[in-house]
Amino acid sequence: MRLDVIIPTYNRHEMLARTLRSMLRADVPPGLDVTITTVDNNSTDATKQTVEEYVPRFSGRLRYVVERQRGRSHALNAGIRNSDADLIGMIDDDEEIDAQWFACVFSSFSDPTLDFIGGPYLPRWGAQPPPWLPPEYPGVIGWVNGGDRIQPYDESYSGILMGGNAVLRRSVLQNVGPYSTALGRTDKHLLTAEDEQMYRRLRASGARGLYIPALVIYHYVPPARLTKRYYRRWCFWRGVSLSVLEKDEPSDVPHLLGVPRWLFGRAVRGLMTAARQPFLRRWDPSVAFSAELTVCDLAGRLYGRHVYQRRALQSS
Repeated sequence: MRLDVIIPTYNRHEMLARTLRSMLRADVPPGLDVTITTVDNNSTDATKQTVEEYVPRFSGRLRYVVERQRGRSHALNAGIRNSDADLIGMIDDDEEIDAQWFACVFSSFSDPTLDFIGGPYLPRWGAQPPPWLPPEYPGVIGWVNGGDRIQPYDESYSGILMGGNAVLRRSVLQNVGPYSTALGRTDKHLLTAEDEQMYRRLRASGARGLYIPALVIYHYVPPARLTKRYYRRWCFWRGVSLSVLEKDEPSDVPHLLGVPRWLFGRAVRGLMTAARQPFLRRWDPSVAFSAELTVCDLAGRLYGRHVYQRRALQSS
């Protein structure tokens, strides 16, 4: 069984070094041939030198690929194109894998009917989490916890397969096609729907996937992301992303002003909840801020539907 783990990276060579060290510490079971492919997304820091320093420690199992076109989706696609392994793994450059990550991949894909797997992202806090941190929005900081039991990725699963902790068979990727470069994050905006679209394509293709609690990664959450400004901006651009995605994959729910109608009701209820919180005996800042973010969601959806798409069309 051959596994190629792709690590897209941009200007985070110190974080990348941590990721690579975690790969070296993890146990590789007999029968699993592991290669690591770092995809330098046109970095201007010491990324190349960092990879070169680690090459000897990996005994020929560490490769370096450059993708000049900025954007995480471009980098992932470049890594996939440059790999011929049976299994394609994906890890972000601000993550560290658990010591049993490779063993979990090996045991999971011993089942020939399994096509893809994902697992939890546990936060490694760069600062003390603030009291207003909204539990309803864990995706903002890349916190994924689907529970302590194996679950199928189907209509009953509440999340999606995230591309920062995923392993897929090459045959499945060849079937569904590459990551969308129109929906991925770049250095200029926070579009975040490339994983969502890939997950929808995997489900539509009939591919079988499992959420595996033992497939653990530890995701660094920097202090800059533990701010209300970052949360508001992320939720806004998440709304933009979903509007762009819906342009090609429209939903059948009732719409108002070009976006799902239920978003308006949720935003109104959010405003009312946020307005009431300061007057309650037990004021919960996380509830108040979570309610506020529903308005950011709606604003992003409206902007994506009526402004962003029009500008994208005019520039094409």
